[in-house]
Amino acid sequence: MSRPRAQVLFDGDCAFCQKSVAILRKLDWLHRLEYVSVREQNLPLLQTPRIAQAPLTDEMHVLTPDGRELFHGFRAFRWLAWRLPVLWPIAPLLYIPGVPSLGQRIYLWIARNRFRLVPCHGGVCTIQRQK
Repeated sequence: MSRPRAQVLFDGDCAFCQKSVAILRKLDWLHRLEYVSVREQNLPLLQTPRIAQAPLTDEMHVLTPDGRELFHGFRAFRWLAWRLPVLWPIAPLLYIPGVPSLGQRIYLWIARNRFRLVPCHGGVCTIQRQK
């Protein structure tokens, strides 16, 4: 029987987000994550009130396997760090006082500027969508 996996909710129309998910897939050696494009509005998961009300296109979100926690931004990255073996050495450092606040500010800056960091024009990306 397979274990439930956490769901990484990301903007599937964003080239930066697609590249980030491609990296996560490579680092997910234990297959603990499932990747969900929030642009696939017909998915039942995205219709649940908790998910539908979240700013899904502004930040990456992670829904824990038990469905009880929904993390976003730096907190989502920090949660993922404990699940990806290659990131285990840095995971404890993400709790040092000041790091969460700084990490969230950096995360939000990257999220706001993601269309400038990759080949997108006017918020419309020109790279091929990964399946």
